[in-house]
Amino acid sequence: MKESLEMVSFGDVAVDFSCEEWQDLNIAQKTLYRDVMLENYSNLVSLGHCFPKPILIVQLEQCADPWIQEVSEKNFTE
Repeated sequence: MKESLEMVSFGDVAVDFSCEEWQDLNIAQKTLYRDVMLENYSNLVSLGHCFPKPILIVQLEQCADPWIQEVSEKNFTE
């Protein structure tokens, strides 16, 4: 059986929250989310994935609220 391997994108492993959903999380859940998302991004970069840094990662690095209101290519830095 021949398997087809495809590159995994950050969007494949990212979890997005609305503002309302984010407000329902407690501090421990928000910290876990931040740690996991930053680790996922770091792992993809370490595997040689070259793509613009997602705005979500920039927000998490700055400890800003990370919800994404609309998924689009605008969610990536230049």
